[in-house]
Amino acid sequence: MTEEIIETSLTVKNKPKQKHKKPKNFAVILHNDNYTPMDFVVWVLRTMFNRTEELAERITQEIHTKGLGVAGVYHFEIAEQKAMEVSIAAKQNEFPLQVSVEEVGA
Repeated sequence: MTEEIIETSLTVKNKPKQKHKKPKNFAVILHNDNYTPMDFVVWVLRTMFNRTEELAERITQEIHTKGLGVAGVYHFEIAEQKAMEVSIAAKQNEFPLQVSVEEVGA
């Protein structure tokens, strides 16, 4: 009986280890429009993405000049949740702010 236990434990130890893939990251992207005030975008970045005033203003300026900007990078579920929260806040304030989620490094 002892031999069986030793054999079983050796078999378990010699099994190949499974490699786990790191979860992919996704960027939450805010898009420029001609109606949403920059102050609202700064507010979104500060309250929903925990950005400093300075960084929020920099990202807002990038959105304004380049047409879009990355609000943050997260695992998929968190990125989707943040995008939904931004969309809800924009609709509640009657702004057409568009937000998307894109895989990083794809």
